[in-house]
Amino acid sequence: MSDVQTAPAPEGAAPKPKRRINLGFDRFSGIYVWAVLVIIFSIWIPDLFLNFDNFKTILTFQAISTIVALGLIVPVAAGAFDLTIAGTLTVSACFTAWALLNHKGLFFAVAGAIIIGVIIGLANALVVVKFKVDSFIGTLGMSSILAAVAYMISGGGQEVLPEAGYYPFLDFARTQWFGISASVYYAGILAVIIWWILEYTPAGRYLYAVGGNPVAARLAGVKVGRVVMLSFVASAVVSSFAGIVYLAQNANAAPDSGANYLLPAFSAVFLGATQIRPGRVNVLGTIVAILLLATGVTGLPLAGAPTYVTHLFNGAALIIALALAARTARRRG
Repeated sequence: MSDVQTAPAPEGAAPKPKRRINLGFDRFSGIYVWAVLVIIFSIWIPDLFLNFDNFKTILTFQAISTIVALGLIVPVAAGAFDLTIAGTLTVSACFTAWALLNHKGLFFAVAGAIIIGVIIGLANALVVVKFKVDSFIGTLGMSSILAAVAYMISGGGQEVLPEAGYYPFLDFARTQWFGISASVYYAGILAVIIWWILEYTPAGRYLYAVGGNPVAARLAGVKVGRVVMLSFVASAVVSSFAGIVYLAQNANAAPDSGANYLLPAFSAVFLGATQIRPGRVNVLGTIVAILLLATGVTGLPLAGAPTYVTHLFNGAALIIALALAARTARRRG
């Protein structure tokens, strides 16, 4: 009985590639890190971390950060920075509190805050688009001006809304559905709206085109200046809305009310740009980043970490996000 011989592989033939399991680390690494954090805190401090009240607290306290971050996505998608988001929130909250305390009426207070947002957005656009000032420097200067405006409106002190007599306004953010604060639902609705605009409308395509290559976008007929201007207006209006929600949720406003929202917003947006759709800012990636950051800054203090760890965590997250974004850009290039 003769031996059966296997025919040799053709000379020069490429070996079959090994099949690799793709777990999507390049797109969903934030989800994996978030899951790891949840597991760590669930084992470390189960009584404090694994309860519905803590879940509600995380969502409620992150609602305003989420709203601010969602507004920031728009100018960043167009290739511009908006450092006035925190100042706009502060001015909006201070103006609304001033109007309510001086009996100007609810409509005047809310509409006035939104109009102020439009004016701030147009002022940013004037500096960046017309005066050709770099968006980082221009909006940094504007944020200092807004700090002065907030100080003038509030008189340098804290404006407090008494609980009695202001329930219709305070209920705007404090009303709960299924145990979740209304402010969380506002953030969710806004996320859906911005996601739809960016992904399924010409406005979203224009924003990404301008942010990706403004020269090519201009040659293709896109009015780059108008797109950047509207992105600043959108960001400022959303930040003004965040200021209204902030006041309704906390019943007070001060010249530094928005200071703690600037860094988390930028951290979430740039970390989100490495998720879901790496290389471009996007709503779903930003939501993932917000959940990751919120879990970290909530779990660490519950575990007994000092209060400054929150700032350390957000700062480190921003640096890591920028490094990952730059790496992603190099790989795509």
